[in-house]
Amino acid sequence: MSEPGTGTPDPYPILKIRAPREALKEAMGSKPKFWYREPSGQSDWLFKYPQAGTGQHWAEKVAAEVARAIEVPHAAVELAEVEGRRGSTTRSLLSPEAPTLLHGGEVLARTMPYDRQRRFGQSAHTLSNIFEALERFLEDEAAEAKLQFAGYVVLDALIGNTDRHHDNWGLIESDAPSAGRRSLAPSFDHGSSLGRELPDRKRTARLGEGTVGRYAEKGRGGIYWSTGGRYGPSPLDLVRHAASRYPALFQKPIRRVTALSGDSLTAVVRRVPADWMSRPARDFAATLLAYNAAEITRCLD
Repeated sequence: MSEPGTGTPDPYPILKIRAPREALKEAMGSKPKFWYREPSGQSDWLFKYPQAGTGQHWAEKVAAEVARAIEVPHAAVELAEVEGRRGSTTRSLLSPEAPTLLHGGEVLARTMPYDRQRRFGQSAHTLSNIFEALERFLEDEAAEAKLQFAGYVVLDALIGNTDRHHDNWGLIESDAPSAGRRSLAPSFDHGSSLGRELPDRKRTARLGEGTVGRYAEKGRGGIYWSTGGRYGPSPLDLVRHAASRYPALFQKPIRRVTALSGDSLTAVVRRVPADWMSRPARDFAATLLAYNAAEITRCLD
């Protein structure tokens, strides 16, 4: 959608949230986020304030819309304000019928020797171990879950998400007798993406130097390729390795990226209201998406 005659995409809506008084007190102190119930009483939402000097709020929203574009199941995200303070809000993945989320670290620790307390620098958090854990936990549903998780890996590469540690994926346990006991949770927590941490002067410099791609290639992801590695590969390198080793899992999500037009990715970024995202941040995010999409497409060669 766009305004008639302008070609400018309609901006994303901004939710105005009235949070509980106790939640506001917590947010003003040491906690940068809080849960609240939407007015209809149907869903719980998590409001997050961005870390100072970052674009975590718009990164969450843009990442969710990119996930939608490539058909990756994801948590719903909206831009929001609480008493004039900006942030993003994410709908809970849980429900009365599916009330429990098992984080990835717990899933891995239940299926193999794994230190779930070590979130960062955890080289046992490999793609092969994740797939093995899904097979052990989900059995008949494992094949679909592995394909879904491959989509998350491709999404991370597209948006430059470097924070897919073992608490940023998980399984949902359902109490409904008609549903499977467990399923892979939709993708969530994408705030560490799209160059959200860079100051505008560095974005402008990289755009001028043509080094946005170098930025993408240097990122260190939260999923390792081999146990004992010093660092996780960049999200792009992880897809390159995985597309070769697991072609049956990765060809489908990669093809969804190749089907996107550059204009469609740019439009996702341009829908962030102008006063929420600077021009250098927009240009950098759009250029990063274009570079990553081109590199992901090469994995089909």
